[in-house]
Amino acid sequence: MSFRLASAAAAVALAASFAAPAFASDNGADQAGPVDETAVPLTDETATFAMPAIAPVDLAAATGQAEETPTITISGSATLTSDYRFRGVSQTDEGMAIQGGLTVSHSSGFYVGTWASNLAGWGTFGGTNMELDIFAGVAFPVGGGTLDTGITWFMYPNGADTTDFAELYAKLSGTVGPVSLTAGVAYAPQQEALGKVFLTGAAAAAGLPDNPGDKEDNLYLFGDAVYAIGDSPVSLKAHLGYSDGNAGLGPNGTSIAPTGTYLDWLIGADVSPIEGLTLSVAYVDTDISTRDSAYLLPNFATLAGRPIADATVVFSVTAAF
Repeated sequence: MSFRLASAAAAVALAASFAAPAFASDNGADQAGPVDETAVPLTDETATFAMPAIAPVDLAAATGQAEETPTITISGSATLTSDYRFRGVSQTDEGMAIQGGLTVSHSSGFYVGTWASNLAGWGTFGGTNMELDIFAGVAFPVGGGTLDTGITWFMYPNGADTTDFAELYAKLSGTVGPVSLTAGVAYAPQQEALGKVFLTGAAAAAGLPDNPGDKEDNLYLFGDAVYAIGDSPVSLKAHLGYSDGNAGLGPNGTSIAPTGTYLDWLIGADVSPIEGLTLSVAYVDTDISTRDSAYLLPNFATLAGRPIADATVVFSVTAAF
């Protein structure tokens, strides 16, 4: 793998600057799970109430019958978003997406889960035009934070051959006052789905592979920050990611790092008016220029010919349990 050290150093410096990084979940607790490449995790701060003149008696605790932490917990979410951006690149032809996920966690820190989204345009492989991710990992305390490590299997049901691939991930998380911080890495070992099979979009459109059967790997470094504003339901968020991978097109005319190396970033806000409901807005962009991606055309564009890695504002609503 060839790295552009200056860009990588910038991404690593941002991640390293998070002295006590964190990955906050929808309910304010640490969330286990795979890398969420573009969306920064959401937070709900517990409401603060005035202390009563006489504190109520906790009968369960007083009688030794306090509820134990459940061994197995199930959590999930459903999202409607104006655009599915994977590491800054639209996977839905800059159109809307319906997404959902489910995670089963054990008190030991081990978890398994799944997440899915519809697709359109770049990144689709026929079949149901759907991405289905299966993931498993373990999260455990490290110092004042949490280390979460695992593997994600990216699947495209009933799609073309050689589309699925696996990616390992690790992220370190913690909090500093009202700020939640995360630093992480995702690495996909050499696989045919990530190969530099077509050197140009024209070759892919013609179905004439330049390097049939080629295998490549992919590296993604990222840092996230979420700032909860006092006792309000509002949180501010930011994300920076660095990709280094296949500067070409895979066996089905796409790539998770289309121009080889690039940066993606996000700034936005989440509002949680009631428990379990989050309204989000985010400005998403990359440093992929029209000139840099010209060799990928016609693949690397919407059906109307617009760029799919340019700046946009993404709106979404998420219901979680």
